[in-house]
Amino acid sequence: MDLPIYYTRAEYIETDTGNKVSRRATISGPQNIILGGKTIIASGAIIRGDLRRTGPGHAVVISLGRYCLIGEGCVMRPPYKTYRGNFNYYPMKIGDHVHIGANSIVEAATIGNHVEIGKNCIIGKFTIIKDCAKIADNTVIPPNTVVPALALFAGSPGRFIEDLPESTPEMVEAQTKQYYTRFQPLPAER
Repeated sequence: MDLPIYYTRAEYIETDTGNKVSRRATISGPQNIILGGKTIIASGAIIRGDLRRTGPGHAVVISLGRYCLIGEGCVMRPPYKTYRGNFNYYPMKIGDHVHIGANSIVEAATIGNHVEIGKNCIIGKFTIIKDCAKIADNTVIPPNTVVPALALFAGSPGRFIEDLPESTPEMVEAQTKQYYTRFQPLPAER
């Protein structure tokens, strides 16, 4: 068993559904963000729920599944484009068991389940990352890229490196659940 990752209770807010959000994270437009439960948002992360479509409907800007980790210093903002002269933001949907490494910038349209994104990555606007894909550290994925399921992408620009094993979903799920279990308040504060 790996050692616990300790945090101070004063720094993290824990919700009823087990989400742990750092007080040093910037959550803009929280009414437009859905957290699926047991998600950890680390300090310095910026989630831009305030960047939403104008007009009625489309209230949800960013939705995250269960057991997600948004690393330190990550920036998550919805993709945008000008269509027929109208500038608009589009929703971002992130599945379950997604880990996003520290200092990554994400403007994807969709990220599937069991996806690992490394540190210092840039995920371009309207990127679609399918289930069980992995993005290596320091990778730049150009806008509108589709990353296939069970694929490892790396480099700048990010390109296909190799297929991942069929056991990827189980391994990633075990890692994300284990990380959440290890993420505990300091023993003196319990």
